[in-house]
Amino acid sequence: MAGNRDVILADFQACTDIDDVGEAILHLEGTNWDLLAAINNVMPQNTQQLPSELNRDVEMTEEIKHVPPRIASTETASLPHTRNSCSADDVEILPGTSNSRNIGKMLAGSSRLKDQLRILTFRVHYQNNIYHIDIPDTSTVGDLKLQIFNDVNVSPCQQELHGWRKEPKGDTNTLKSLELPKENELFMSPVSDIGDSSSQVMKLSERLANNYILDIRDEANNVTYKLNFLGTTTILEVKNNIYTLNDIPPRNQLWKGWPPTVKNDSITLAQSGISIPEHKLSVDRMPKKETKTEVVDLVDTDSSVEEQEDGEDFEDAPETFQVDDDIFIDHVQPTKIQHLIPDNVEDEVVGTMHFIEEYKKRYGSVHPNFFTGTFEDAIAESCSKPPRERKLLAVYLHHDNSILANVFCTQLLGFETVLQLLSANFVVWGWDCTYESNKQRFLTSIQQALGPSAAMTARSIEVDIMPVLMIIMRSRSNTDIFTIVFGNVGVNELLTNVIEAVDVFQEQRQNDIEFDDERQAREKVKEEQDQAYQESLAADRAKEEAKQLLEKIEKQKKEKAENERLAEQARKEAHRLAVESSLPPEPPQDAEGVLKVKIRLPSGQFLEHRFKSDAALQTILNFLIVKGYPTEDYKVISSWPRRDLTTVDTNQTLSELKFCPQETLIVEER
Repeated sequence: MAGNRDVILADFQACTDIDDVGEAILHLEGTNWDLLAAINNVMPQNTQQLPSELNRDVEMTEEIKHVPPRIASTETASLPHTRNSCSADDVEILPGTSNSRNIGKMLAGSSRLKDQLRILTFRVHYQNNIYHIDIPDTSTVGDLKLQIFNDVNVSPCQQELHGWRKEPKGDTNTLKSLELPKENELFMSPVSDIGDSSSQVMKLSERLANNYILDIRDEANNVTYKLNFLGTTTILEVKNNIYTLNDIPPRNQLWKGWPPTVKNDSITLAQSGISIPEHKLSVDRMPKKETKTEVVDLVDTDSSVEEQEDGEDFEDAPETFQVDDDIFIDHVQPTKIQHLIPDNVEDEVVGTMHFIEEYKKRYGSVHPNFFTGTFEDAIAESCSKPPRERKLLAVYLHHDNSILANVFCTQLLGFETVLQLLSANFVVWGWDCTYESNKQRFLTSIQQALGPSAAMTARSIEVDIMPVLMIIMRSRSNTDIFTIVFGNVGVNELLTNVIEAVDVFQEQRQNDIEFDDERQAREKVKEEQDQAYQESLAADRAKEEAKQLLEKIEKQKKEKAENERLAEQARKEAHRLAVESSLPPEPPQDAEGVLKVKIRLPSGQFLEHRFKSDAALQTILNFLIVKGYPTEDYKVISSWPRRDLTTVDTNQTLSELKFCPQETLIVEER
């Protein structure tokens, strides 16, 4: 492409005699490098002579090569022409000259190449204006900037473009390499002079990472929301978020405040051109369409406004009904049908019973075996069982305003293979969401059982694709939605989804069974260890109790013996004191009839005491009692004749016992 441009530039300079390369490029860019148009721009209005032919007598015979021309935008303004002055001796170029023939060849080649080029349309946003530019995808980013320069008079070096689908690395990148669609939205900001920080250019990457605050006024509910979104958020995601707040589906939302460049909901906030960091919007409910013809109402008269909105789009009515032109119906009473679950049902168990009864009346006896009970009971019956008893939970959500309901119930849920799969692997629970009150009850139940994420998924299901079969699976300790089969599928696709869910479930259940077996084995070993530990602990406790009992008995014995000893000691002490008090004083040594008795104790020591000869033997024994040698514990032996004095009559006197004046006695333990 660059080589073709060089040839066009050289031909233009040769034809126009413009030596200034910059000026020549400006003329060519002003015509999208259309050589003929550029030459015509610089030719004098009153002549057909080229500037290069001024003061020349030689006819130009240079051949102009065919080059891919640039297709200029119809809205692009032409630049002011800078032409060299012409002399008076201009030579007219006749149609038969080589110049006209070469230009004709170039025009023919241009028309052929124009059909082969892919023309891209750019809408450039700059200072509250939108500039439309058409340019071939073989052009470069620099070519596009030159076209923008022609429209907005901002030099290419001062242009900063953002909003690219694929950010170009430089001005030499071709538009084709960026993989752009035919229509593109770009936002241009002028680059400030070096050192000027008053204005900053934000690239698309920065806008995508930026945080946007949307100040949204909800006219339907008379409330205002301030929501934060990243630049990567699409318009559709914003509308879905609003749907969760005001229950107005995106198709029924009427918005005000989006920039005119927002043509579809797939555009991100960064590409939409909204204000940064905050942008004000308003949303309202789409007004109901007025119908001039009266249609037989198959919906219950007390149904909600939401049902009427969902059923208001009725297409192909003339093809559906064969009406005689001569027959006019003045008034038709609406035919009421009984919904599967009545409005504002208070009890889910009653609702499911009514659902099964009405389902049989409407679609016949060939149907899945629906579970009777609450949604929580259905989860407990299917997903909360042990792995070997566990099943999948299939939640059938019905809506009478959907035209797919009859086909789905009769042909898909009545298909024999589907029924066999559901019966063998699923617990099937049904609910009718026709009434808004019943829909909200289900959303509350699923949020309590599975969390807000599952409730958000269920809330986003549109009426047009209902009924749906929501398959819920438990994996390890987590129960969540595995997949949702929508009502606009056929039997084969339904079977594929159900079989895939069963295969994944069987594999996961087998893993859970193995995991549960390992857990039970670990628990059994732990229980055995705990039991052995408890038995050992009980034995140790019994031993300890027996030991403590023996110690207690021994202690009691010791205490008893000690008490007896103390009592005996007290008794002996009392007896000793009594004996001591009755013991006569020791007579003096020089008294008449005094005996000196020497007593050898068991320890080898000796006691000496004087007694009167007429004193009784008991007096000596009492003396020994006072000294701590009672007769019940000790014997008193006389040396000659050797005898135990404690065995004789203690009332006998010492003289009667023939004690010597110096007698020796021996005390021995019994």
